[in-house]
Amino acid sequence: MHTLPPVSETAPAPSLAEGYRSLARQRWAVLAGMALLLACSLLIDMATGPSVLGLADVLQGLWNLQALPPAQQVIIWQVRLPYALMAVIVGASLGLAGAEMQTVLNNPLASPFTLGVSAAAAVGASIAVVSGLTWVVWSENLAVPLLAFAGAAAATGLIQWLAWRKGASADTVVLFGIALLFTFEALLWLLQYVADSNALQQIVFWIMGSLGRATWVKIGIVCAVLAVCTLWSARSAWPLTALRSGEDQARSFGIAVERLRMLTLLRVSLLAATALSFVGTIGFVGLVGPHMARLLLGEDHRYLLPGAALAGALMLSAASILSKSLVPGVVLPIGIVTALVGVPLFLALVLRQRK
Repeated sequence: MHTLPPVSETAPAPSLAEGYRSLARQRWAVLAGMALLLACSLLIDMATGPSVLGLADVLQGLWNLQALPPAQQVIIWQVRLPYALMAVIVGASLGLAGAEMQTVLNNPLASPFTLGVSAAAAVGASIAVVSGLTWVVWSENLAVPLLAFAGAAAATGLIQWLAWRKGASADTVVLFGIALLFTFEALLWLLQYVADSNALQQIVFWIMGSLGRATWVKIGIVCAVLAVCTLWSARSAWPLTALRSGEDQARSFGIAVERLRMLTLLRVSLLAATALSFVGTIGFVGLVGPHMARLLLGEDHRYLLPGAALAGALMLSAASILSKSLVPGVVLPIGIVTALVGVPLFLALVLRQRK
């Protein structure tokens, strides 16, 4: 008599394709959760501030503005909403820029500040303040942000010249960026030394970073640059993912590593320079945000890049809430809050990765 083989009580192992689809669903769920948290943070940011305004008032003002008194209408649409949106857009720009920079330079400590972009923008803004330049466009003085962008573009030009003409490696680019950082900081100290008391106060306030100068025109400019660079980054998602396995491996796939690095640094500089030229110096968002996204989503840049943008936006939006909540009746410079929050958060991420 022949006996049938015993039936296995364990379920068959899932196939590789099924496992990949499950991982993709998990990553999309994480991105959706981050977007939901960002929407909640945006609403809380709009409801936070010196003027008493509840969350119900904010929702009613967004849905039916005419139902609120004129004073609250002005607070929501002319003060709170531009402030909160600028935090989201600038945070997304810095988060996306930091993720790409860490990839192409293969350096976990890389950020828009590593290449001296922020210091160069501060020098340009300080020159505009000290010289008293004015250029009124759309009823706004755009001299300070334009010269800040020009300073950041000058630093970008030097970096591009080194990376393209000299064929510099990633480590050389980082070292050159650090040298530029110290050079522009020295120029900034010189401008502060020769500035009068009024100009010095404006320079210090700009360096601390602030979202209080947000207007719809500035939001439109930063948002347009972010949209263009996001679409541009999406086309480079696969080459950037391949680059994480090493330059030699990426070259074996037919990727021009030097050209990819040059175009990515150009994109990063455009993002960082545009964002920082309107809000001043804001640190740690471009450094911590990509690490948070990498822990949640992995190294696949199809998910990492939008995740880094969402993490940066969420981090700066939360910092905006804290800047209006730590001291009652006072709005602290956003750069101070990001530094105070970013340092322990970054140390926690480093310890977690080592563990």
